Amino acid sequence: MSNFRPSGFAVLPTVVKNLLIINVLFFLATIAADVVLRIDLKDYLGLHYIGASDFQPYQLVTYMFMHGDFAHLFFNMFALWMFGNTLENIWGANRFLLFYFVCGIGAGIIQEVVQYIQFATTLSGYQNVNMSGHIIPMGEYLNLLTTVGASGAVYGILLAFGMMFPNSTLYIYFAIPIKAKWFVLMYGLIELFAGFRGVDNVAHFAHLGGMLFGLILILYWKKKGNLY
Repeated sequence: MSNFRPSGFAVLPTVVKNLLIINVLFFLATIAADVVLRIDLKDYLGLHYIGASDFQPYQLVTYMFMHGDFAHLFFNMFALWMFGNTLENIWGANRFLLFYFVCGIGAGIIQEVVQYIQFATTLSGYQNVNMSGHIIPMGEYLNLLTTVGASGAVYGILLAFGMMFPNSTLYIYFAIPIKAKWFVLMYGLIELFAGFRGVDNVAHFAHLGGMLFGLILILYWKKKGNLY
């Protein structure tokens, strides 16, 4: 929670509000499609590895609206509301929406690049892959490499908040105070460490990709003298 409060601005501005609604609707549609039609929308709208047969360019956008479970959705939307409303009030709807999609698409691109490097260095030349004792064809395995979630865009928003309001106080677990700039740095280092460690299925480099593209865009606006 931040001690910064918008004065005279909308607490829930247009873009943030609509992004929250759209993400919730996509989550409910995913559940309904699975229960009623036995269709997993993540197979169509999640971001597949670029070398997989299920990859489609539009997935660089649609994957941002898909989430693995309720906790994934909740924490992304909570962060979007918490930091996004301040940025949209400062930037306006058009600039905030542009920033959101640049960070989200950029995160997807970085994830694709990282997966390509990992595949080229570890699995290139293999025809089949052993997964928990089950041998599956390489083509099927590549289609399983699916990324979902708005985390890349959200991490870009977190970076932007930390750069624009570096001395605002945030509270970890609503109890431990920390400056926004140190909070962002801490999260960036955690993601970098976790990405290289590679012990889970979280797209850590996608999170870093969102921060990277957000940084580039903010520095560009700052150079042009129209960051605010």
